[in-house]
Parts: sequence; structure tokens; C-alpha cells
Amino acid sequence: MVKPLGVQLYTVRDQVKADRDEVLRRIASIGYGAVEAYDPMDDPKGFRRTADELGLAVPSTHAYALFSQEPDAVLDAVATIGAELVIIPGGIPEEDFTTRDGLARTADLLNGFAEHAGRYGMRLGYHNHWWEIEPRIDGVHALEALAGLLAPEVFLEIDTYWAAVGGADVPALLDRLGARVLALHVKDGPGVKDRPHTAVGQGVMPVPDFLAAAPDALRIVELDNCDTDLYQALADSHAYLTGLERA
Repeated sequence: MVKPLGVQLYTVRDQVKADRDEVLRRIASIGYGAVEAYDPMDDPKGFRRTADELGLAVPSTHAYALFSQEPDAVLDAVATIGAELVIIPGGIPEEDFTTRDGLARTADLLNGFAEHAGRYGMRLGYHNHWWEIEPRIDGVHALEALAGLLAPEVFLEIDTYWAAVGGADVPALLDRLGARVLALHVKDGPGVKDRPHTAVGQGVMPVPDFLAAAPDALRIVELDNCDTDLYQALADSHAYLTGLERA
């Protein structure tokens, strides 16, 4: 699998709505080698064409659309943009992460999506927030309890920031989850729920420790919201993360 440093396009969602191709050009010009889509149904052929022209890999995509549209249509779009990893980034009631029965329902849902994705040669994954970390089921974070119920092919995209905000020792969590983790969302900020994020390297997160705990996972920068110029924050994040690689 190609593993260049990537950007989750939800970071620049407003800019994408205005001029997607210009957003992709600016991301490529910063030096990123990959993007993670958040809506594969939005002009997949045009998206793939521009990504190819710019040399941007598209290893993964979020796919909320699986909840509302025919799975075959969604996975056909994912195939068109060229992603192999299809990620559920939410859409499951938070309370389902507070009980064993809720986790069982969640696992059944994800395992069903994964079976469908497998027919397309794709893998299905889940992306966490803080609410899958804060509750403890049988003495472990709810996300870990869920992992024990998932089919082996279902992977996790660990949002390192929200895992930390949810109370996890993130390096230890990543170590316990091991090969289940195929991707990391790398973000930074003040480490609380309701304040804007910063460029990676400018907040309180021990990012090097996170990356060292999952050395083979995709690294995808995502800033849910940011008070500074987003492109500058992405450029600063790129400079910081590539500097870590060279160190």
C-alpha cells in the first residue's frame, strides 16, 4: 500500500465546495502525496482525474453514504476514485458505545459493511472520536471491546487526538490494537473537546510518541476546525511531520 503523508479533505470542506480542483492543487503544492476523501459520491471520475494529474494517491475514503445509499453504488464510486480502504467515520449512536448490546449491534453493522466491501476487494474500517474511548466495557475502552467483536478484516483508523481527549494512553492503545490499526488521523490542539485545532506540532499532543506506536499506519492530517489560515496550518503540519521523518 502506498503510504505518503495525506490530508483528510474534511479539513478543507468549505474550500472543496467552492473549487475542489484548486484545493487538490494547493495540497499537492505543499508537498502532500495523498488525500483521503470524505464523500466518494461527489464526482468520482473528476476527482480521480485531478488526483492523477497531480500525482496524489487516494488510499482511503470516508463513506457516510453507506448509511443512506445503495452499497453497490457507494463502492462503485470508491472503486472509481481508487481507494482500497473504506471508513465509517460516525453515524452510529453514541449510546451504543456504552453497553455490550450496543457494541454487538455496532459490530454486526460494521461486519456487514465489511462483507460487502470485501466483494470489491476493499477493506472496511471505523474511525473513532472521544465517545468510543471514554466509556469502559469490561474494564477496557469501548473501542477495544468493539475490536474484539469485529471480523478480522475490519480495521481501525485511530484519531489520535480524540483518543487522547477521550482519556486513552494513545501509544499503549495503539500497541494493544496492533495490526488492527491501518491508519492514523494526526491532529493537534489544546487537548479539549470544544476548542479549535492547531497545526500539527503546535499543540499539546505528543505526536512523535503516537507515530512511533504505529509505524506502518497511514498518516493523515485532519483539522476539524482551525482559527488560523487552513493552508498555512497544513503547510506547517507537513513541515513538522516531514521533519520528524528526517530526524
